[in-house]
Amino acid sequence: MKAVKGNKVYTITETEKTFYVKQGFDITDDKGNIIENGAGKKVSFAEYAAVKAENEKLKKDLQALKTENEKLNKELKKDAK
Repeated sequence: MKAVKGNKVYTITETEKTFYVKQGFDITDDKGNIIENGAGKKVSFAEYAAVKAENEKLKKDLQALKTENEKLNKELKKDAK
């Protein structure tokens, strides 16, 4: 697991985890998924995760709407000829 804060990244053990969390480091697994947030964060992890999930959903919706818009524009140009 890793302790991450700003541009600092340390590989740590389970026994060091509490120390780094208290120092404000986020703890991640080897894939980069957050296991635990560091102390002193202004936004709770639950709020962050909710916003991130909403953002991903909105990006997918936006892409679907762009695709639909392109299709409709092509049909409109085809009908105008």
